[in-house]
Amino acid sequence: MRKRVTATAEPPEDRRGDRQFITALHRGLDLLRAFRPADHAGLSNRDLSERTGLPNSTISRLTYTLMQLDYLVYDDSTGRYRLGVPVLGLGYACLGGMQIVETAQVYMQKLVDQCGDGVLLALGGRDDMAMTYMATARAPSMVSLQLSVGSRISLARSAMGRAWLAGLEPEQRAPILSQIEARYGEDYPRIREGIDAAEQQIAERGFYLNLREWKSDVHSIAVPYRSPRSDTPLLAFNLGGPAFLLPEERLVDDLGPRLVDMVRRVSRAGR
Repeated sequence: MRKRVTATAEPPEDRRGDRQFITALHRGLDLLRAFRPADHAGLSNRDLSERTGLPNSTISRLTYTLMQLDYLVYDDSTGRYRLGVPVLGLGYACLGGMQIVETAQVYMQKLVDQCGDGVLLALGGRDDMAMTYMATARAPSMVSLQLSVGSRISLARSAMGRAWLAGLEPEQRAPILSQIEARYGEDYPRIREGIDAAEQQIAERGFYLNLREWKSDVHSIAVPYRSPRSDTPLLAFNLGGPAFLLPEERLVDDLGPRLVDMVRRVSRAGR
């Protein structure tokens, strides 16, 4: 299991010294964020410590508190925790509060139906060093990517993540790039090239093309989305699938322009 490079035992750098910032709450939320859709067997205290960078003693107190509030469920037979139902309620409350999700779904499915086999289209937002899917639409095919609402993909390496970064103002992007550099170390220069390429491509043609950089067998394109509504955060749309079904030429000449046009339609409908 890969240990997170950036430990969260301390507040984020830009919050240190902020007397209004509650570190204990930050740690508890970071613990909940450590769970992933694939964690069917649950996570132990040791797993949570490795994923968050928090010491075991802190993890034990946090898991005990969250278990008392039903945000975590403990399995005596395995010594592992799973997320409780109240966490699901928070997720649905978030989605229900964003009109963009319902608005976009119709346009997303229409585009996917036009694209044919193997295509997955998703809308997502940033969650720490990942992008979390908030809505998905897929073609009826056995070879499409098996991702759904709640799936998390890399902020730094995926098309969606890089498009999201490109949509930020420079002063907003700088501290996040510092976190990415701290996490990836010597791999950062290569990753930064991809992030810079996303910014340039989106400025020139409206979308970013990612060929096998997130996964070796996946091609994808992405577009940042800033809603005309002030209560909606910066998001991004991503269209991808198996590389053999989505060659570069098709993505650049056909699906990329279609995705840009769809995002414009969603923006107009969401006013």
